[in-house]
Amino acid sequence: MLIVCDENMPGLEALAAAGATLRPLPGRAIGRAELRDADALLVRSVTRVDEALLAETPVRFVGTATSGTDHVDRDALGRLDVAFADAAGANANAVVEYVLAVLASLEQPLARLLEGGRVGIVGYGHVGRSLGARLNALGVSWCATDPWLADGTIPRPAALAEVLACEVVTLHCSLTEQAPWPSRHLIDERAIQQLAQGALVINASRGPVVDNTALAAWLASGRGRAVLDVWETEPEVPAPLLERVSLGTPHIAGYSLEARLAGTQRVVAAMDAALGTAFAGALVPQPAAALTLPEGEERGELLRALLLGRYQPQDDDRRLREALAVAGIDRSTAFDRLRRDYPLRRELAGNPVKGGSAQAREIAEAMDCVVVG
Repeated sequence: MLIVCDENMPGLEALAAAGATLRPLPGRAIGRAELRDADALLVRSVTRVDEALLAETPVRFVGTATSGTDHVDRDALGRLDVAFADAAGANANAVVEYVLAVLASLEQPLARLLEGGRVGIVGYGHVGRSLGARLNALGVSWCATDPWLADGTIPRPAALAEVLACEVVTLHCSLTEQAPWPSRHLIDERAIQQLAQGALVINASRGPVVDNTALAAWLASGRGRAVLDVWETEPEVPAPLLERVSLGTPHIAGYSLEARLAGTQRVVAAMDAALGTAFAGALVPQPAAALTLPEGEERGELLRALLLGRYQPQDDDRRLREALAVAGIDRSTAFDRLRRDYPLRRELAGNPVKGGSAQAREIAEAMDCVVVG
């Protein structure tokens, strides 16, 4: 059995050891010729999967190890009788921890939220729900909007204008052109003008959800700050916009080891069910090394130390800026290389922590850490 797969997917070595024949390739380099003898195709978000790619190939299963599926033509797969699975929700906690680490790494937002500020969440899918639950555990106020959901689905519902008025606005909606609520340029010039003075905007969803030109103008006015993990012209990152954001990262919010392995495992389990294989059991991560909790009782500083003790977004920001500053560099290639060579990153949730004050252990439990010793 031959599986063509995005080389950025973790766990490929385990699949090979379990007996799978693999053809790993850069996601943007996967074409019909590479599928001429393939039984299955496993991708991430950069491979466009449609009839032009799959027609006249023996592929019987496609899996995307991502939550978003805007790069996959589901109707075409149905016409070709190709089974499909995504990994919706697999990276939700990784993105939540990315957002919280961003808040911890910048001046003021985390402290303000703990003192009574509010987070506005756009999109209440897997990530939005997980973020709301984590904010509840930490005692942070929030509200959310998602017009696709039925009344009563969101425990703290709000209109988009109310969400945009929050101190922190974080975007977790899928990219869709579908009426009546398309999300391309959902955050356009009009929406941006509704942001509160001094607001922080975080986009860890899809780049085109935000009109990057309008955002750049807003940032130039000095009215607020932005953190972008995704970019409208990705993999090209506009230099003027990168200069203005507080943090810029190369579409890696969901790139923890746990999330990436979970994404691979979910689509491989679906492949096992569709094709009668048995590879998913090989994909089990080892626990991370125990993180030592800080002493002290000040809640904001303890939470900040815990979050940044596991992951520091400034490191990804620095790597992105350094990579794109090289004279004569192909910026798109450099962006993709950062994703391909992304360093090991572990989550707090589900991993051990030890020591620390009683207050620190309480915060660690709110982050779903495993407190040992």
